[in-house]
Amino acid sequence: MPSARAYSVKGTLTPFLYPFLTDRFLPSIRCSLRFKPALIHRRCNITIASPTSVQSPPTPPLESPADDQASHLNPSPESYSLTPFTDRAILSLHAGSGGHGCVSFVREKYIAEGPPNGGDGGSGGNIYIQAVPGETSLHKLARRGMIKAGRGKNGQGRLKGGERGTDIVISVPVGTIVREISRHDPVTEAEEAQWMAQLEENTEGEAQGNWRRDQWLVFPGTLPSRLAKMEFPPLPKPRRSHLAAVQPQAPIWLDLDKSMDAPMLLAAGAMGGLGNPHFITSNNPRPKIATKGDGGMRLSIQLELKLLADLALVGLPNAGKSTLLRSLSNSRARVGNWAFTTLQPNIGTVVLDDHKGRPSVTQRRRHGEPRVNFTIADVPGLIEDAHLDKGLGLGFLRHIERAAVLAFVVDLSAGDAIAALKGLWKEVAEYEALRGKELNAETERRMVNWKPPVNSQFRSQASTTDQTAIFNASPSQPLSPLSLPPISSKPWFVVATKADLPETQTNYQNLKRYLEAVKAGNLSHPSGRKNAWMKTLHSVPVSAIRAEGVEAIPELVMGLLDG
Repeated sequence: MPSARAYSVKGTLTPFLYPFLTDRFLPSIRCSLRFKPALIHRRCNITIASPTSVQSPPTPPLESPADDQASHLNPSPESYSLTPFTDRAILSLHAGSGGHGCVSFVREKYIAEGPPNGGDGGSGGNIYIQAVPGETSLHKLARRGMIKAGRGKNGQGRLKGGERGTDIVISVPVGTIVREISRHDPVTEAEEAQWMAQLEENTEGEAQGNWRRDQWLVFPGTLPSRLAKMEFPPLPKPRRSHLAAVQPQAPIWLDLDKSMDAPMLLAAGAMGGLGNPHFITSNNPRPKIATKGDGGMRLSIQLELKLLADLALVGLPNAGKSTLLRSLSNSRARVGNWAFTTLQPNIGTVVLDDHKGRPSVTQRRRHGEPRVNFTIADVPGLIEDAHLDKGLGLGFLRHIERAAVLAFVVDLSAGDAIAALKGLWKEVAEYEALRGKELNAETERRMVNWKPPVNSQFRSQASTTDQTAIFNASPSQPLSPLSLPPISSKPWFVVATKADLPETQTNYQNLKRYLEAVKAGNLSHPSGRKNAWMKTLHSVPVSAIRAEGVEAIPELVMGLLDG
């Protein structure tokens, strides 16, 4: 059927717009446009099943929950995941500086020389800290290193004050210790300088100020000759934010042992500068000067986790600690049949209440809130003489004393379980004795170098020099180690892995009888300490690779945590 529209370009603007098109080329273009939708339609429907179309491969069947659990406990290398972890960090905190005051005057019709109307600068941002239950590591803060709050905005005309700087909230895990290394407070230095200047002032009458580039602002366009003849009033007294009254006293030492509903102030922002209306006098009704904002406080603090996890898995290399962690939680720690598979602590979370039914274990914390989960730390394996910094060394023995409960993981198929348990306790006890010697030496050093505090009103020039040395201390100056409870006084139990093998039954029975004798007092504690924990000693036989017997561990841990 012929088309109703003729293939003619005469009588249209086509020859003018497209000179290369003629009556000879137009039919071919129309034919191509006519067949293009068909091609598109055929292309979109090519995936529709038909007798002549290519059949797609069959969809593999879904894995059952048992297969998922088996793949989780004995995974392929593709499913490994390295969890970043840091238990100590040094931060440099910079509170926000204040904004500058404004030099401005009223500019309106019929007012030749208006009065000053410059606004004050905004105060700097504050730095807060808050312990939240969702955090388990300090690696995010350790990567930042320096945290700065926002600077206050400068004042504007029409008596408009500057905006406040942006506040910063530092989120840390529950159980973090915050200790101050050094601080630099420009307001304190300004107060001391002003106090020293008042002592040295011997002239009578009102003291006159001087031009200081770091303190004063002048009206733009002021000539240097005019600036040299200007008389500046005395600098205003240093001001502090009203929030500075609620910040902790120096030096800062905080123990954030429970979750916080509201953040705590660490460093208050500095005050902003004053606008030119503050300097009106009878002799100078239109001052062309304003003050700059104060500098913000700088703090160097050390964050350290006092409580690494609720439960720490302690054992020899290749004892099955990582597999046990995967069987109790959704951790994706690396597992393998070789020593030192774990090179850094892996943190896993055991969920007690998933809000889908009755919780597996009902327990409340000491503060009364219900416990819905607890954390497990898989500590790298200990070898003989680990307290002498052999193997992975003292760094990971330090993690053991940051756990509330210890679980000694013993491989029943690797030999005598009692000897393995005694060997682990020997390294822990030797490390505990080494830490005690370090704390005693640190205490003696502090007693020798102790100086009585001096009242700031009668501080001499020498003490001011010492204070300056403290302000300029290196931010990487190490602090003394934390004073934590002895490891031997912590609750502990034994997890006997690979108990599904038939040749391990006798070994486990011997271990069980040994623990009963220690609990009854017939045998000494494996660490050799007198005040060691011997109230309730349990042994749990498990097969971590099959997730058999591990269901008794959460209830046991809950009883030891809050017991």
